[in-house]
Amino acid sequence: MTPKISVYIAASLDGFIARKNGEIDFLTAAGEGGEDYGYVEFISSVDLLVMGSHTYEKALSFTSWPYSDKKVIVLSSRGLVLPKELKDKVEVLNRSPRDLVDALTRRSIQHVYLDGGRTIQLFLKEGLVDEMTITIIPVLIGEGLPLFGRLVQDLKFQLIGSKSFKNGFVQNKYRAGIKSSP
Repeated sequence: MTPKISVYIAASLDGFIARKNGEIDFLTAAGEGGEDYGYVEFISSVDLLVMGSHTYEKALSFTSWPYSDKKVIVLSSRGLVLPKELKDKVEVLNRSPRDLVDALTRRSIQHVYLDGGRTIQLFLKEGLVDEMTITIIPVLIGEGLPLFGRLVQDLKFQLIGSKSFKNGFVQNKYRAGIKSSP
């Protein structure tokens, strides 16, 4: 059975997941206060994470590895050096989204957490994203790294849930719908 591919990400009100230099200060500052926005429940449902090399490098800059016991696949066409403590947790592959999903199907992976702007965009272009949970941070940053990019055709998603938080965050959950022509 093909694994379910889920996106769980935060973005500014104007659709950016990071500043142009990759900094996410507007996300981390906005998220202070102890609320996890459903992340603990979500991550507990995931078998494996798939991310791009830039997202991986950002995760390495945190004070501790944020994915604890979860296996992580980093998609990269360049050689990445893994720290010793992550050798059993992180695997670097150079595969297309479709090839990776086929390999994960053979591994009997059931639920994949997809992270990182470019990686999400590649999987969306292939029609491989099943669900997206997007938390909107009520700040405009003007420019940065966009969550979404160009598509060859429209991709329809159905809103299956929406939740607002006291701090102004709004979290929307979408399920993939029928592809349509531009």
